[in-house]
Amino acid sequence: MNKNRPVNLDISTIKLPITAYVSILHRASGVILFAGVAILLWMLEASLTSQESFAELKEGLTSPVCQFIVWGTLAALAYHMVAGIRHLIMDMGIGESLEGGQTGAKIALVVAIALIIALGVWVW
Repeated sequence: MNKNRPVNLDISTIKLPITAYVSILHRASGVILFAGVAILLWMLEASLTSQESFAELKEGLTSPVCQFIVWGTLAALAYHMVAGIRHLIMDMGIGESLEGGQTGAKIALVVAIALIIALGVWVW
Protein backbone atom coordinates (compact mmCIF):
# COMPACT_ATOMS: atom_id res chain seq x y z
CA MET A 1 0.00 0.00 0.00
CA ASN A 2 1.33 3.45 -1.00
CA LYS A 3 1.72 5.63 2.11
CA ASN A 4 2.50 8.80 0.07
CA ARG A 5 -0.92 9.17 -1.48
CA PRO A 6 -3.20 11.98 -0.28
CA VAL A 7 -5.52 11.06 2.55
CA ASN A 8 -7.76 14.12 2.63
CA LEU A 9 -9.78 14.38 -0.57
CA ASP A 10 -12.22 17.02 0.71
CA ILE A 11 -12.50 19.29 -2.32
CA SER A 12 -13.41 22.30 -0.18
CA THR A 13 -9.94 22.20 1.41
CA ILE A 14 -8.02 21.86 -1.86
CA LYS A 15 -6.66 25.18 -3.12
CA LEU A 16 -7.18 25.35 -6.89
CA PRO A 17 -5.39 27.92 -9.06
CA ILE A 18 -7.43 30.68 -10.67
CA THR A 19 -7.02 29.02 -14.06
CA ALA A 20 -8.89 25.98 -12.74
CA TYR A 21 -11.79 28.12 -11.54
CA VAL A 22 -11.97 29.90 -14.90
CA SER A 23 -11.97 26.54 -16.69
CA ILE A 24 -14.66 25.06 -14.44
CA LEU A 25 -16.84 28.16 -14.86
CA HIS A 26 -16.35 27.98 -18.63
CA ARG A 27 -17.72 24.45 -18.66
CA ALA A 28 -20.58 25.36 -16.31
CA SER A 29 -21.52 28.36 -18.46
CA GLY A 30 -21.71 26.03 -21.46
CA VAL A 31 -24.18 23.80 -19.64
CA ILE A 32 -26.26 26.81 -18.56
CA LEU A 33 -26.20 28.08 -22.16
CA PHE A 34 -27.49 24.74 -23.42
CA ALA A 35 -30.54 24.99 -21.16
CA GLY A 36 -30.94 28.74 -21.62
CA VAL A 37 -30.96 28.56 -25.41
CA ALA A 38 -33.74 25.97 -25.23
CA ILE A 39 -35.81 28.37 -23.12
CA LEU A 40 -35.05 31.29 -25.42
CA LEU A 41 -36.02 29.24 -28.49
CA TRP A 42 -39.29 28.32 -26.79
CA MET A 43 -39.88 32.02 -26.08
CA LEU A 44 -39.13 32.90 -29.71
CA GLU A 45 -41.57 30.25 -30.92
CA ALA A 46 -44.22 31.53 -28.51
CA SER A 47 -43.70 35.12 -29.65
CA LEU A 48 -44.17 34.16 -33.31
CA THR A 49 -47.25 31.95 -32.87
CA SER A 50 -49.85 34.72 -32.57
CA GLN A 51 -50.37 38.26 -31.38
CA GLU A 52 -52.00 36.96 -28.21
CA SER A 53 -49.06 34.70 -27.33
CA PHE A 54 -46.68 37.58 -28.07
CA ALA A 55 -48.63 39.83 -25.69
CA GLU A 56 -48.61 37.11 -23.01
CA LEU A 57 -44.88 36.61 -23.41
CA LYS A 58 -44.26 40.36 -23.29
CA GLU A 59 -46.26 40.58 -20.08
CA GLY A 60 -44.50 37.53 -18.64
CA LEU A 61 -41.09 39.05 -19.30
CA THR A 62 -41.85 41.74 -16.72
CA SER A 63 -41.76 39.15 -13.92
CA PRO A 64 -38.54 38.90 -11.90
CA VAL A 65 -38.29 35.15 -12.55
CA CYS A 66 -38.30 35.61 -16.34
CA GLN A 67 -35.90 38.51 -16.09
CA PHE A 68 -33.56 36.36 -14.00
CA ILE A 69 -33.72 33.55 -16.57
CA VAL A 70 -32.92 35.97 -19.40
CA TRP A 71 -30.13 37.60 -17.39
CA GLY A 72 -28.71 34.21 -16.38
CA THR A 73 -28.64 33.04 -19.98
CA LEU A 74 -27.03 36.27 -21.16
CA ALA A 75 -24.53 36.15 -18.27
CA ALA A 76 -23.58 32.58 -19.21
CA LEU A 77 -23.20 33.69 -22.83
CA ALA A 78 -21.01 36.63 -21.84
CA TYR A 79 -18.76 34.52 -19.63
CA HIS A 80 -18.54 31.70 -22.16
CA MET A 81 -17.66 34.18 -24.90
CA VAL A 82 -14.95 35.90 -22.85
CA ALA A 83 -13.41 32.57 -21.77
CA GLY A 84 -13.60 31.34 -25.37
CA ILE A 85 -11.78 34.43 -26.61
CA ARG A 86 -9.15 33.80 -23.93
CA HIS A 87 -8.68 30.28 -25.32
CA LEU A 88 -8.39 31.62 -28.86
CA ILE A 89 -5.72 34.08 -27.74
CA MET A 90 -3.85 31.25 -26.01
CA ASP A 91 -4.12 29.20 -29.21
CA MET A 92 -2.19 31.99 -30.94
CA GLY A 93 0.65 31.44 -28.46
CA ILE A 94 -0.09 34.41 -26.20
CA GLY A 95 -0.25 33.73 -22.46
CA GLU A 96 0.80 30.10 -22.53
CA SER A 97 3.20 30.40 -19.59
CA LEU A 98 2.07 29.91 -16.01
CA GLU A 99 2.14 33.64 -15.30
CA GLY A 100 0.49 34.44 -18.62
CA GLY A 101 -2.27 31.93 -18.00
CA GLN A 102 -2.95 33.35 -14.55
CA THR A 103 -2.97 36.91 -15.87
CA GLY A 104 -5.28 35.93 -18.73
CA ALA A 105 -7.62 34.20 -16.30
CA LYS A 106 -7.77 37.29 -14.08
CA ILE A 107 -8.44 39.55 -17.07
CA ALA A 108 -11.14 37.19 -18.33
CA LEU A 109 -12.84 37.21 -14.93
CA VAL A 110 -12.78 41.00 -14.65
CA VAL A 111 -14.11 41.50 -18.19
CA ALA A 112 -16.80 38.85 -17.70
CA ILE A 113 -17.93 40.35 -14.38
CA ALA A 114 -18.14 43.80 -15.97
CA LEU A 115 -20.22 42.42 -18.85
CA ILE A 116 -22.49 40.47 -16.51
CA ILE A 117 -23.13 43.56 -14.38
CA ALA A 118 -23.85 45.62 -17.50
CA LEU A 119 -26.28 42.94 -18.70
CA GLY A 120 -27.98 42.99 -15.30
CA VAL A 121 -28.49 46.73 -15.57
CA TRP A 122 -29.80 46.32 -19.13
CA VAL A 123 -32.24 43.48 -18.28
CA TRP A 124 -33.62 45.15 -15.16
